[in-house]
Amino acid sequence: MVKLNKIYTRTGDKGTTGLVSGPRREKFDLRVEAYGTVDETNSAVGVARLHTVGFDELDVMLARIQNDLFDLGSDLATPDTGETLDYEPLRIIEAQAERLEREIDSLNGELDPLKSFVLPGGTPAAAHLHMARTIARRAERLMVELSRQETVGAAALKYINRLSDFLFVAARFANDSGQVDILWVPGKHR
Repeated sequence: MVKLNKIYTRTGDKGTTGLVSGPRREKFDLRVEAYGTVDETNSAVGVARLHTVGFDELDVMLARIQNDLFDLGSDLATPDTGETLDYEPLRIIEAQAERLEREIDSLNGELDPLKSFVLPGGTPAAAHLHMARTIARRAERLMVELSRQETVGAAALKYINRLSDFLFVAARFANDSGQVDILWVPGKHR
């Protein structure tokens, strides 16, 4: 269990931060950027949830995702260095990505097939879900870049990739099941 009594520690005042497993990294370190962007994704999902009143099933899914994103942040903040730790580090597992796939299929089953790309917008919930999607994509790019330098779990990479897919489908679902999607019209304003 996490217990936070003191919010500021002053240990980061010189531009470093501590990972879960102990070592300190520069605040601009790629691993810190990756889990920081996962945290940003989580915040964007939280804002989107302010607009999901009436979408009970979707809101439950988003609540689970917010918890998963903390799991993912913990996973990324605990590098797998091959060293034995005194505890079992929290890792994203395949079942979390598989659950996202099932939820994508469930929401997508209620949508008409797309005939064009969708512009971000529509309802407030959809607009915020699109914003969360683009932040998740940035987190994914950072995680993939990190995975070329250090170990990042395959399930974590799969999860972040599925998450942006989920957020796209969720945005369409929140747009009256796609009925108020704003479709891209190529070259419309040439």
